[in-house]
Amino acid sequence: MAQARRTFSAEFKRQMVQLYESGKSRADIVREYDLTPSALDRWINQSQKSGSFTEKENRTSEENELIALRKENQRLKMENDILKQAALIMGRK
Repeated sequence: MAQARRTFSAEFKRQMVQLYESGKSRADIVREYDLTPSALDRWINQSQKSGSFTEKENRTSEENELIALRKENQRLKMENDILKQAALIMGRK
């Protein structure tokens, strides 16, 4: 049976990163606080890159641009579908 997904506050993540930076071993932190090594590694990396633990603030400019372009593409597709439907309706009259 799968474990329920746990969430951690930014303060807890900051404390874990501080423990690591103060010299406590990664393995000890993972074992003591029942964390996954990948989660701790991600928090350390995010803290070093931007000082923030939110995904939105850790995106590269290319990732932000890609997200914006996908949103615009979706909006344009919807507009195109609306215009096609309007043309069909107007063609019947």
